Amino acid sequence: MSKIIISCAVTGSVHTPTMSPHLPITPDQIAQQAIEAAEAGASILHLHARNPETGEPTPDPAVFMDFLPRIKQATDAVVNITTGGGQNMALEDRLAAAEHASPELCSLNMGSMNFGLYPMIEKYNFSQEWEGAYLEASRDRIFRNTFKDIENIIERLGVRHGTRFEFECYDVGHLYTLAHFLDRKLVKPPLFVQSIFGILGGQGADTENLLHAKRIADKLFGDDYQWSVMAAGHHQLPFVTMGALNGGNVRVGLEDSLYAGKGRLATSNGEQVRIIRSVLESLSLEVATPSETRSILDLKGGDNVSF
Repeated sequence: MSKIIISCAVTGSVHTPTMSPHLPITPDQIAQQAIEAAEAGASILHLHARNPETGEPTPDPAVFMDFLPRIKQATDAVVNITTGGGQNMALEDRLAAAEHASPELCSLNMGSMNFGLYPMIEKYNFSQEWEGAYLEASRDRIFRNTFKDIENIIERLGVRHGTRFEFECYDVGHLYTLAHFLDRKLVKPPLFVQSIFGILGGQGADTENLLHAKRIADKLFGDDYQWSVMAAGHHQLPFVTMGALNGGNVRVGLEDSLYAGKGRLATSNGEQVRIIRSVLESLSLEVATPSETRSILDLKGGDNVSF
């Protein structure tokens, strides 16, 4: 088995400030937790931004630029900027920060889907009005990623900036969509395929789904891809461990789960990274460094970004 890449998704756009006092909101908090995660062993930092006053997800490149240079100066980790953004963002908003920063890696969602956040409303008494409304909106909103949208992102980031992609696949059908773009030679190996489990509207967090996703990816991509696994909420640790045991890379972080054990909130992204690194090393699996990650994924290098 090759060395395992640990990605850390630092803040995301799913959870809201009421849900955890440890969710990084401000540029200072995002930078600090990203740096801690890198020091703990994450070689890829998957980054969103938030309004520092309210904690609401924001696409504003100026907010990203308040933390991206600090992360780059303090770590050698690969910066991965979202193009998924938040559920209320148009595609132009979702691309703004990535086009400004020209990162080595960006996320790229491989299909339109329902993305249900609204069940979380029942669990919290929100401190800010926007939080409940934001989650409720997911009941009647489609997370849009059409074929044209995907082509647009590939052209504007992949072709023009040399950025490569974390292909986020929430269902097996998304793997076939990625194969379609590979057949058209719009994307090139090695593909970095992130299989996602446990989001309402996507594939469920069932072991059978994880193994099936791996079988289909092997069938479609052969040796031309690197597989990674992430799972929502309490499924995070067991699923990424199963992924690693089946030859995959792993993703953790407060975007995907707020917890570090049953009923215990993680105090930082770094804590989650330390937990999964300990699990991997106890299984005699080696963790990839940022330099090794760049080689594995054929990235353009940290000197070729714009922050």
